[in-house]
Amino acid sequence: MRLFPKRLKYLRLKNKLTQQDMADYLGITRQGYAKYENGQSEADIKTIIKIASKFDISTDYLLGHSDDPHETEDPEFEEFVQNVRRWYKEAPKDREEDLKRLRRIFEAFKDD
Repeated sequence: MRLFPKRLKYLRLKNKLTQQDMADYLGITRQGYAKYENGQSEADIKTIIKIASKFDISTDYLLGHSDDPHETEDPEFEEFVQNVRRWYKEAPKDREEDLKRLRRIFEAFKDD
């Protein structure tokens, strides 16, 4: 995750956002967010996906696995990421629908 802090800061500045803007978006403290940018803390997968979605980039780019912000090394993974992004954008209205979606994702992983 060595490139993650650099790319995170680059994307934030490119989009004219403050650390507080990002912290608010992620639902964490500014200090917590700053630790991502200076490499003192690593983001969990949910946070990485949320950041990639905000900037409309691939998680592979954010993590340094690809130099193309919109391409991943694995097309199947890219499709999965796009589905997760769509799922976040079309957030379910109630807990039951949320649990059904999570169950489908869980079953897909379990079957692999």
